[in-house]
Amino acid sequence: MRRDLRLSDLPPLIAAKESGDEVLICFVVDPRLEKSSGPRRLSFLFDSLRDLDDQLSGRLLVVRGRPDEEIPRLARAIDATSVHVSEDYSPFGRRRDAAVADALGDTPLAAAGSPYLVSPGRITKPDGDPYKVFTPYFTQWRAHGWRKPASSPVPDADVVDPSSITRSGRISVPAAPTELSLAAGERAATQRWRAFVDDDLSGYDSDRDRPDLDVTSRMSAHLKFGNIHPRTMAADLGRSKGAQAYLRELAFRDFYADVLYHWPRSAWHNWNAQFDDIELDSDEAAYQRFDAWKEGRTGFALVDAGMRQLAQTGFMHNRVRMLTASFLVKDLHLPWWWGAQWFLEQLIDGDMASNQHGWQWAAGTGTDAAPYFRVFNPDTQASRFDPDSTYITRWVPEYGTDDYPEPMVDHQAERAEALRRFREI
Repeated sequence: MRRDLRLSDLPPLIAAKESGDEVLICFVVDPRLEKSSGPRRLSFLFDSLRDLDDQLSGRLLVVRGRPDEEIPRLARAIDATSVHVSEDYSPFGRRRDAAVADALGDTPLAAAGSPYLVSPGRITKPDGDPYKVFTPYFTQWRAHGWRKPASSPVPDADVVDPSSITRSGRISVPAAPTELSLAAGERAATQRWRAFVDDDLSGYDSDRDRPDLDVTSRMSAHLKFGNIHPRTMAADLGRSKGAQAYLRELAFRDFYADVLYHWPRSAWHNWNAQFDDIELDSDEAAYQRFDAWKEGRTGFALVDAGMRQLAQTGFMHNRVRMLTASFLVKDLHLPWWWGAQWFLEQLIDGDMASNQHGWQWAAGTGTDAAPYFRVFNPDTQASRFDPDSTYITRWVPEYGTDDYPEPMVDHQAERAEALRRFREI
């Protein structure tokens, strides 16, 4: 198990059961990922593992170490005939899986399925090149289609009891380092999805940009950790405007994974190398502005509300993510990767492909990016998407009082400065 922490609609589980009478289900806690994940993502991971172990009646084997050492050791311990995983298309995942396959020797590492509706690399232009623009990708993505959810029940009697393995290296699922605002695990994901479909999907196309309404699905963390497969969700999406708007967001998730697959360097570098020459601020004053942005004290109420929601809950509404990113890059002239790193540290749903390329979209440096001359006006965004200041006052209670700071910059002046820097390159 990796980014597929569920038992339903799980192709590698089906493949494993078809390969033998018994299946050992395990998860390797990789210290490298523990170091790079914020406490909220670790908490969601560990809570998901607890839910999985409960569903398996305590038969989930959790070990800690490098997968290229632990998986071959366990395979030898039980004389495994094969090892089954969901395909991982991230740069780190591909390197890790290559190392595991090499260390397994003659025991095959078989990949089945992926975390996406359409796996990265499946959709290309007629000449074989990857898509750089979302709209034509989306057209081909829909035409390509995807399979129906798979049935993957495995009786408890067919799951190896880890206590029967000598020196299994088994550890207890680690305690969550922090309390979350969102329940984790397959059962929580199913319950939340059902509630969204019943209550909010019909109005998703018109309401999804309103942070004050709190009507988005909040499924991104469940998708990140595979508590639910997007196939399961897509099967519930009909032809209504709300359903089709939601399907388009699932397509964006696949698109950004495809971009990262074809351009792995874009995780931390400008996809459009022309922007490597743009002037960015990185002096001591820049770091002070960065701290004000992180702490939600910029004097722009919707920006501050989003940053405080992020710091307090590990979540931020998508419309506000776009605004806060635009503000960091184009009002404060700071590197987008500073903001991307902060988001990954704070977000429950922090996903390398979606986060990094969402930031590059806002910065104007990625594929299919917002034009660099598009600069979000924080006041206009607030009046349009939070007209009664409901969202703002929820997270910035001192808004409108003498305790709330004046804007830290002049937006029109900084917009002009951003465009000047753009023209220079």
